[in-house]
Amino acid sequence: MLILLLNIFLSLHANVAFSSRCTTKTASKTFERCTTLPTQQASLAWSFHPHKATLDLAFFGTFISPSGWVGWGINPISPEMTGTRALIAFPDPSSGQIVLLPYILDPTVKLQKNSLLSRPLDIHVISSSVALYGGRMATIHDGATIQIYATLKVPTNKTKIHFIWNRGLYVQGYSPTIHPTTLNDLSSITTIDVLSGTSTKSNTNTGTLKIVHGILNAVSWGILLPVGAITARYLRHIQAIGPAWFYAHAGIQVLAVFLGTIGFSIGIKLGELSPGRVFGLHRKLAFAAFCLGWLQTLALLFRPKTTHKFRKYWKSYHHFVGYACVLLGVINVFQGFEIMGEGTSYAKLVYCLCLSTLLGVCIALEVNSWVIFCRKSKEEKLRREGIFGDIYDKGSGSIARG
Repeated sequence: MLILLLNIFLSLHANVAFSSRCTTKTASKTFERCTTLPTQQASLAWSFHPHKATLDLAFFGTFISPSGWVGWGINPISPEMTGTRALIAFPDPSSGQIVLLPYILDPTVKLQKNSLLSRPLDIHVISSSVALYGGRMATIHDGATIQIYATLKVPTNKTKIHFIWNRGLYVQGYSPTIHPTTLNDLSSITTIDVLSGTSTKSNTNTGTLKIVHGILNAVSWGILLPVGAITARYLRHIQAIGPAWFYAHAGIQVLAVFLGTIGFSIGIKLGELSPGRVFGLHRKLAFAAFCLGWLQTLALLFRPKTTHKFRKYWKSYHHFVGYACVLLGVINVFQGFEIMGEGTSYAKLVYCLCLSTLLGVCIALEVNSWVIFCRKSKEEKLRREGIFGDIYDKGSGSIARG
């Protein structure tokens, strides 16, 4: 199972989403350089004039909704969304014509405390304009290409520029709403040296870590932990295997927590490497599952003997914490799929099939357990009433006489 998930993740991430080829020629201007941006089928063309310290550029992006928005901007301080000075294009609510307005993305917007309102930029933008690919007759639709042009003054002797771009589904009035938060949408950051043309994608070294993080957590919290719980619940009543069920249960759970701890640690490291990206719910669920998992593991050291008076309380605690950990782990695996942009991927399909198989096994074993329980209860009732014992004795006598 681990190998299968690994192959699927690697195959999905080896083929990066198609990006449109960059071009230096547009209908109105020809530029010196261009580059294909790493996400959202976007590209950038520019001409840098060192003697004037000015930068002419054109950003090419695509809409994901007829009522959506496409934005591009520059962060003068660091390669992150917060602090970006952006130009955002969207259909005017009153006329339907495409408009281009300036916005500053401060921390309150990132935390969604305030709506994003247009205001003048504090960087020197000499001119700006917007055009839909196809000219005046073009319409805004899902997949429509847009071109944002700008000429701006850059600081003297500074050629490395942090570019940020993104797109959203709709606009409230003149306030663009939050963009999707998949991994692809949160990776729309790059630093380009406009003089040499070299570019550096933000945190490119985190790609492998993200894949390993996803695989380890899906296997540990999402598969092994439920398997360990199933082992304890349904194998402990099989007298033929003796205490083997306990060693199997403990071994699987310890392995799950060990792998999960590695995956959790990688997640913490990814958070440090990506200061501009916050996944609140995913992070909280991860911390909760991690703490509960280690509480379960450490509880083995304080497991009372079967004859101890506190044994029943320990069992209640162990069951509650264990099932809560399994539930949180599975939920967070699905959260991870959404964050990585794999909500409709084959990897998620394979995981759902694994989970469905485990659920089917649980249902079958649960039904079997209830059948055995009901049969034993009926036999016990017959014994108490003396009926089962008499029948058994008469049957034994008949056999002896035969």
